[in-house]
Amino acid sequence: MQDSGTKQEKFLQAIKALNDLEVLIDLLKLRPQWHHLLKSVDTRVDKSLVILRRQVFADHRALLASLGWPPKLSASQIEREKFSGLPNPLVLIQGDERKSYSNSFLALCAVQHLQTRREKRQLNLLGQNVCKEQLWAIDELVSPIASRLEYHFSKWVDQPELIFALAYKTTRDFIVGVDDVLQPLIDRARLGSYSAKEAWVYAMVQLLSEFLEKRIFSALAERYKEKEIKSEVIESWLHLIDLIVVFDKQLQSLGSSEISLFLGESERVGSPSGSISVLMLFCKRPDWLKIWAKIELENGCKKLKTDLKHERAWLVDDKYKDELHFDTKSEHFLLLTRIDYRAPLIAESALGITWEMVERCQTMPATSARIQFVRSSAVRFLWYFFKELLLRCKRTEILPDNSDDDALVRVSGSINAAKYVESKLRQWSDDVNFLEMKVAENDTSGLGKDESTDSSFFGEEIKILAELATNWLMEIISVLLRQFETLSRAFVQKLKHDEQQLEGSTHVEVSAAMDLSISVEFIEPLDVLRSHLVLLRMSLNPKDFLDLWRCVAEGLDHFISCSGIESLDNVSSQFETDMQALFSVFQPFCVRPDAFFPCTREIIKQLKMNMGRR
Repeated sequence: MQDSGTKQEKFLQAIKALNDLEVLIDLLKLRPQWHHLLKSVDTRVDKSLVILRRQVFADHRALLASLGWPPKLSASQIEREKFSGLPNPLVLIQGDERKSYSNSFLALCAVQHLQTRREKRQLNLLGQNVCKEQLWAIDELVSPIASRLEYHFSKWVDQPELIFALAYKTTRDFIVGVDDVLQPLIDRARLGSYSAKEAWVYAMVQLLSEFLEKRIFSALAERYKEKEIKSEVIESWLHLIDLIVVFDKQLQSLGSSEISLFLGESERVGSPSGSISVLMLFCKRPDWLKIWAKIELENGCKKLKTDLKHERAWLVDDKYKDELHFDTKSEHFLLLTRIDYRAPLIAESALGITWEMVERCQTMPATSARIQFVRSSAVRFLWYFFKELLLRCKRTEILPDNSDDDALVRVSGSINAAKYVESKLRQWSDDVNFLEMKVAENDTSGLGKDESTDSSFFGEEIKILAELATNWLMEIISVLLRQFETLSRAFVQKLKHDEQQLEGSTHVEVSAAMDLSISVEFIEPLDVLRSHLVLLRMSLNPKDFLDLWRCVAEGLDHFISCSGIESLDNVSSQFETDMQALFSVFQPFCVRPDAFFPCTREIIKQLKMNMGRR
């Protein structure tokens, strides 16, 4: 052990000498005329560093073996899950052994620091950036244990839950010892940007990711092409993703965002948690990412089809459904929940499936890969749901001659669903993860922040939902107006007929002859309009109903102004009575309904003036 200590001291002296040469080289590069001397010194240092690195690695590995690393893993205990923890030799070493390991660890860190420094200088001369490496000392701990883990992993290819259980247990059981023993050594080596805990977690995740890539996902990707076993492959693939998601969540309690230090800049930007994930394997295999997205999309559509068959799919839990009277002062226009929007249950189901897809890729390190996955799975699933909404509306016939109440309720439910999903997509788009993905997407497409037409990640989807809701709301308004016009023809004709009958009468005779009750011909149009507005008030969300009744009022005002009634002086009192009845239809929705009929009020005023001149 004493000889080992002497050798490690010599290693440290040699490393110090090479570091001093590196300082000299930094000075030489400022003198262009000494370029050849710099190159010659650099070559000699490289050769010396290769020999020194090889010897330091060999001695460090021999020391680890003498300390009992890696610990033994009992397959029988693992499978029966009867072991409480794995022994950690690093925690057990004491005295001279601890000192020898500490010196060997410091020598390894010093060599890595020197090489990183030289690489940084050489790459800077070429205008390139050096990528941060994993700690060699951690790699030396993981490398021997990896072979033992992979031995067990290989036996459990058909039982991946055991693979993840062993990987997590190994990571968890050693992390405290690694942090307690190695972090002080890292601090002594002045590697302030490194964390022993995060380095250990990263190395174990990388180990598991590489095994899954080589032994499991590669086989599944090949079998996915075979139609006969495609369903079986999809089930296995989704099960693996479930295990990965759970494993990543477990690791979040072991590590922290510092793990982003081991990722390249391109991978760190936009990462939701900054953490490493087993999903890193999909960043290197875009073809597998496409398969995964396709599987998630098919699975999501299958779930939605099942939910659509349920009798409660289009059911609306409306907290206002038992109200018969409406208080305009307390009308609720701040819509937040599905119940507020009066959206059917299927809308919540579709959003839940979409968000599940988004969440499953949240720990994927590369932003570009996450964008590709979300666009290919979650966004495409949303368009599938939009198609279902549109088809439901198109299959529902709402005609002026026969406007079925159930048809109005069905279309209203689809409008509410579209508005609710639109509101949730707007809310999601404000999330920092989607904002970062949108920025990255614009950068990739060459669009700057000012050039981008839409800063929302779901901009296109929000637009199509708004159009769907608006188009079908206008369809309902059109049907109500055409129906009122059809039912009011007899009323208009009756007024004109009464005008002709009373043309020769005096003012007194006219007043005496007038019956100031509502015209019989006007009762049906008013009753039908009132019943439909009450129904829509119960079916539509408050904001859209507000737009609807105001548009209906505007349309009715235009219809009345164009019906030629303004010249019927002799029936002015009857006309005013009937219009007051029309205004009362809108009384539950506002304080002064006549304010929404400016043309009609003007006609009444004009008729009164004409009567006054007679």
